Amino acid sequence: MPRSKKKLRVAFVSSYPPRECGIATFTQDLALGVCGADPDIDVKVAAINESGGLHPYPTEVIARIDQGTPDSYADAARALNKSNIDIVSVQHEFGRFGVWHDYLREDYLAPFLNEIEVPVVTTLHTILPSPHPSVRACILNAIEKSAATQAMARTGAMILTDEYGAPPNKIVYIPHGCPEIRPRGRRRLKKELGVADRTIISTFGLVGPGKGLEYLVQAIPKIVEKHSSVLYLIVGQTHPDLLRQEGESYRNRLQKLIDDLGMSGHVAFINHYLTKKEIADYLLLSDIYVTPYLDRNQIMSGTLTYALGAGKAVVSTPYVHATEALAEHRGILAEFRSADSLANAINLILDSPDEKEKLEKAAYAYGKQMSWPNVGRDFATLLHRVVAGKPPTYEDGDQHRLVRDDEDAA
Repeated sequence: MPRSKKKLRVAFVSSYPPRECGIATFTQDLALGVCGADPDIDVKVAAINESGGLHPYPTEVIARIDQGTPDSYADAARALNKSNIDIVSVQHEFGRFGVWHDYLREDYLAPFLNEIEVPVVTTLHTILPSPHPSVRACILNAIEKSAATQAMARTGAMILTDEYGAPPNKIVYIPHGCPEIRPRGRRRLKKELGVADRTIISTFGLVGPGKGLEYLVQAIPKIVEKHSSVLYLIVGQTHPDLLRQEGESYRNRLQKLIDDLGMSGHVAFINHYLTKKEIADYLLLSDIYVTPYLDRNQIMSGTLTYALGAGKAVVSTPYVHATEALAEHRGILAEFRSADSLANAINLILDSPDEKEKLEKAAYAYGKQMSWPNVGRDFATLLHRVVAGKPPTYEDGDQHRLVRDDEDAA
């Protein structure tokens, strides 16, 4: 993409490192991808702070939002209006932009959108099917007041148009990004970590009950019966919100289950927040990656995207994103809440090296399309088109897939 004739200033509204959460990391990676695509894009950030959070933010953070304070969102919009930005990228997750009152949604994005004076592109990290009326109203308001709304799965784009009634021409599909990870070095990394003789199954990310890790732990004895070298690595710290509310109660339950099953030699925790290099290393040394998640409506999993990008053989429960991403034999789906189904799927792969290699090659071919440089170019294209007042253009036969136009940055 050629450089812009003048700086295009974009402000991301999101949680942001060093705050430890998946969307914070996503936003930083997306910002780096956008700047890599067009060095004349200038990134600023309005960072969403958790209650009591005090973070040494980098210099691109020019505003802070108190997550639990509705007025803070409007204040941030007014601050951005004074900062000469050209466009805003909102990274929307329900927990960052409002609260629930039973089933009713109190929306904190609306005050921001009412005040902001530049075009907005909203990225939806969660898209709930069959939404409660208050959720539907919240999302439709965001779509109406945004110049474009990004879904990171094609299924999500279809839900927005078919179930929410969103105008199709305002919904853009750009996939979740992932690092460029060349699938090599497994033996070396295993040796460095002292697991050279082990078959590694892994999950990574912030640990919490919705991940369904207990079902994979329950599957380990059946897997070990056939493959005695198996070691399941649960990689990542407990979600900070869960830690504040319940401490390590979920991890302690998992440890008790491991002990009760006599599997302490076959399951291990890596309990800290991962650097990007650590994520890549643990993926590369893994033989099989598993997402045994419990929410069938989960529209996006960044960890699944990373695993595909690293060319992993993947087993997953059939939540929305997994069903889409693992189609065409890019992975194997197991039943929800079923240790037997997970064990059977994993054993199927371990029993057949040829099958494992086919899955790895298909995953890597698919994942390369979602590398951060590719996603950054797509998102930069979208930003330029919105600022120029041009409608998005879409690929033939795919009403939501953006056509990258190198002229947009000229």
